Amino acid sequence: MPLLGEIVQALDEWFDPRWAESWDAVGLTCGDPDESVERMLLAVDAVPGTVREAIDGGCGLLLTHHPLLLTGVHGVPATDPKGRLVHRMIRAGTAHFVAHTNADVARPGVSDALGERLGLVDLRPLEPQDEEPLHKLVVFVPQAEAEKLVDALADAGAGRIGDYERCAWQTVGEGTFRPLPGANPTLGAVGDVERVTETRIEMVVPARCRSAVVTALRHAHPYEEPAFDLLAMAPVPGRRGTGRIGDLPDAVPLGEFVRRAAADLPATAWGVRAAGDPERAVRTIAVCGGSGGSLADAARAAGADAFVTADLKHHPVVEAVTERDDDGLALVDAAHWATEAPWLDAVAGALRARFGTTVDVRVSRQVTDPWTLHVPSSETSPNTP
Repeated sequence: MPLLGEIVQALDEWFDPRWAESWDAVGLTCGDPDESVERMLLAVDAVPGTVREAIDGGCGLLLTHHPLLLTGVHGVPATDPKGRLVHRMIRAGTAHFVAHTNADVARPGVSDALGERLGLVDLRPLEPQDEEPLHKLVVFVPQAEAEKLVDALADAGAGRIGDYERCAWQTVGEGTFRPLPGANPTLGAVGDVERVTETRIEMVVPARCRSAVVTALRHAHPYEEPAFDLLAMAPVPGRRGTGRIGDLPDAVPLGEFVRRAAADLPATAWGVRAAGDPERAVRTIAVCGGSGGSLADAARAAGADAFVTADLKHHPVVEAVTERDDDGLALVDAAHWATEAPWLDAVAGALRARFGTTVDVRVSRQVTDPWTLHVPSSETSPNTP
């Protein structure tokens, strides 16, 4: 059985807590990283029903998308509804972990799972985030010491590109210098011009690792005064970001797409509703799990025919479908919970691939969407304007 800390380490690799919004509350709510986990439950919300399901199922971890303690608290007494849940989990030995806005922007993340559930291909960020700020390090070292220096720089954080580490470019040339009085040269003598076959090493350096890399360079380099450049690089749009946009294999009428969405997404009382001409052909679809109404303009600018999200408001929807010179952007409004629930299956698959059968990973099928009743309006209502 894996330790809770090992599972948290994997989750932090996929959903780095540094990606979370400043107002968010992600990571462990409660739990001992040194405790082993035999079973775990995944759910969108930490509510009495899912907490009970986790405890009754003997789960050592409840992983949810939404935080239990989103706003700051000064205590978690059992007399408080949320504090009561924390007490129940601690007494039962059930840890609680949250991946929220860091999972929203991850790749793959919440919106990737939503897009794939709706049959979209070629998914890319709707609102890309810049990659982590990088510097380019260029350093010169005697050829025989090059590999040792690359190792030291990589250990300090340099040369990490995506899923690759210790990435470096090397070329060989001739370096020249003259030690001045007071110098203690590794090669050559004071006052004499020295020529050395040197390797030029280039590596990227995350901005957060800059100090550690420079310290490692000075410690590992054989020269008293190593020559190097550290250059800030321009921001580059990354593969992570908010929302996704992709394409259906073939264009379909909006009405048909909405019917498919209602069938593909988990069932809720809310269902799926849309604003736009039902006969309008749609193929390029933008999606955002959860409340993504603020991305409607980005969806339009990206060339989407329709935008699927949740919690849309009346006035922005009216503007989006009526106050444009073009055909407008069709908006598809599903239940908040239903647009995020597909992510649970994706994370469960990743956990099973990482830990195999050493932990039993379960996905809660409880519908925690708060809307429980929907009655369509009657077309013959006497109050219809």
